[in-house]
Amino acid sequence: MQTGENYWRSRAGAATKGVLAARHGEPGIAPLAGDAAAQATVDGAPVRLARHAVSADLEGLVRHIWIPRWRLPPGIVVEQGVLDYPSANLVVEPHAAALYGPELGRSRQRLEGEGWAFGVLLQPGVAHRLAPGPVREIVGSSVSLDALRATDASDFAEQVRTAIGAGDEASAIAGFEAWLRAQRIELDDDAALLRRVVELAETDRSIVRADELAAASGLSLRALERLVRGRLGLTPKWLIGRYRMQEASQALVTAEPPSLAELAASLGFADQAHFTRQFRAVIGETPRRYARAAAAAAAATATATAASA
Repeated sequence: MQTGENYWRSRAGAATKGVLAARHGEPGIAPLAGDAAAQATVDGAPVRLARHAVSADLEGLVRHIWIPRWRLPPGIVVEQGVLDYPSANLVVEPHAAALYGPELGRSRQRLEGEGWAFGVLLQPGVAHRLAPGPVREIVGSSVSLDALRATDASDFAEQVRTAIGAGDEASAIAGFEAWLRAQRIELDDDAALLRRVVELAETDRSIVRADELAAASGLSLRALERLVRGRLGLTPKWLIGRYRMQEASQALVTAEPPSLAELAASLGFADQAHFTRQFRAVIGETPRRYARAAAAAAAATATATAASA
């Protein structure tokens, strides 16, 4: 059974990109609708997610702070497939605190009961300054806050728990920011370069191969691979493939999804067969099966909404 914290740390990277189509049909499982990000900001919603920018002097270290709260009726579980953002999250919850690396493949997360988490999505490449060993060791894994190359981590975590427990998110954020400043993490030129590499992989649809990402970044292929492996524990090919599969998954859950051949061509794949193999390797099922599951989940959600109106 996955904890609520695991669910939210996985989808903290983007409002919707990392969240895949929900499953439906298992007893007690409620799919989260495609506009889950918008729903999660509504007061009184059973699952809420607040996202906060950090102070300007910390923007080079932190992408954003995310604070989820959930209260689900007994027996009700929210389940979602997720593709992680290519970075790490610092997460404090009531009984644990850790640095979590990204999962290489698709993960399926379950959220139930009542709880909260305080999450910090670090900028790409920052985790290697905190991890006790090579950053590749936390890919698909985690390390306790107490084991990080950081001072007063336990005190910071306890301060966050006290503030969030009292409903004081502002104090929790202020406490985190003060702690992070005290770590005196200095960024070098490679940190800025890595952020540019990740941004290009995420936004430039013309980049479909590692050598193209290297050229767009002004690096040789070997230098790019060394940078991404050393600072993220990942590969350039993984970065590009992850974002293409996120785009594909989003296209397949629309009301009128494109044909697989059209989608494959738009994402830069040589043919539909190549696209299908890559999608199945990352997502764990074929695009056609994934689209059918998404359509079934959408229909079930619409029926449930109409029945409750």
